Amino acid sequence: MKWYQGLALSASVAIVAGCAAPGSTPDSSAEPGSPVATTSGPVRGAGEMPAVTVSELQGSRVQSVEAPADLWDRVRRGFAMPDLEGELVQRHEQWYSTRPDYIERMVDRSRLYIFHIVEELELRGMPTELALLPYIESAFNPQAVSSAKAAGMWQFMPATGRDFQLRQTIFRDDRRNVLDSTRAALDYLQKLHDMFGDWHLALAAYNWGQGNVRRAIERNQAAGLGTGYNDLNMPAETRNYVPKLQAVKNIIASPQQFGSVLPLIENHPFFDTVDITNDIDVETAARLADVRLEDFRALNPSQRKPVIFATGTPQILLPWNNADIFKKNLAAAAPGSLASWTAWVAPSNLPSREVASRFGMNEDDFREMNNIPRGMVIKSGSTVLVRRNGQGAGAVAEHVVNNARLAYTPEIVLRRTSARAGAIPSPPSPRATTCPPPPWPAGTRWARAPA
Repeated sequence: MKWYQGLALSASVAIVAGCAAPGSTPDSSAEPGSPVATTSGPVRGAGEMPAVTVSELQGSRVQSVEAPADLWDRVRRGFAMPDLEGELVQRHEQWYSTRPDYIERMVDRSRLYIFHIVEELELRGMPTELALLPYIESAFNPQAVSSAKAAGMWQFMPATGRDFQLRQTIFRDDRRNVLDSTRAALDYLQKLHDMFGDWHLALAAYNWGQGNVRRAIERNQAAGLGTGYNDLNMPAETRNYVPKLQAVKNIIASPQQFGSVLPLIENHPFFDTVDITNDIDVETAARLADVRLEDFRALNPSQRKPVIFATGTPQILLPWNNADIFKKNLAAAAPGSLASWTAWVAPSNLPSREVASRFGMNEDDFREMNNIPRGMVIKSGSTVLVRRNGQGAGAVAEHVVNNARLAYTPEIVLRRTSARAGAIPSPPSPRATTCPPPPWPAGTRWARAPA
């Protein structure tokens, strides 16, 4: 696994760096902590390899080669952001530390995902404090949706998600995908840090928007004021954003100081990725993996329908110990038995009842599956979910899955009506239709009134 390889590499580097060449003598005039060059061995003759120069780095900090005791230990070792202090941090420390039930639920939910996030941060060389950010954003709930329509545990807005290649179709929302949303969030955070050169400002921009933070900095610069996180005028939500993260960081760093007990999270992966090549029902996948349906959905939260289309989601996540079970059962299953649903693109405008009838479905069931109100016509080019009905085991085409959209319009029903003709009434007498003379003098000329 990646973390074992990294540990072995760290140990190797530490051993090599700590060994000086035999017979070498360090330069006593060198400053503490500076590299000391030493040489050893006989003087080389013509055509011989040059002597190897060995550099020993002397410093006060020794890198530990012991494996972290648990994931919390691993997270603490990677803390690299400057600490934020102040009354807001203390207020949020008190809020979290006095709600042990809330912390327990939040941490229990995170145990499915946080190992992967920490590993990705380490591979990128980013501070591990960022692994705690979903605690602030969504309490690690991948199904969380804000009032502003941000979704997923990293809370991506629709437009920002599309900017970072998170597809949002009627079949899936990659803002909720564990792997894709984590990749996008770390890409975005690194971009913001490169832009502002400060992790606190990067986090403010993640919450408030990079344009808002840039303009706030420019206003302070014009006024001769500071441009740090605490100096900027920002909304209350953003003002409290980094203090919340700092409070959680402080509790993770020293839980005993706050009277908190952190639930144990082992330092190993919770899930494994498994490739799929055929469309498969969500319930079928959970059954083949021998996991509860709710656990399967928790690891694969981006799916909006009861079927997973392989061309759009070529990998699923399963608990580590269940991945091999799934592979074995999948190999023994008939491909045609995996999916009972498929995608169909309407060739023309069609009433929902006609589409339902075409695939042998009850109209109400069809409309409920596709969230179509009653009395609607499905527009041409729309993609809907229908019963497969023996249409083969092949996967739905990639362009259909990745561009699935649904549009509909109210159905206009024309009704034929009839009326019986009656006797035609006599026209009124000329006297009755005589109009009174106009109230203005004859020959009056009119002009358009000014606007």
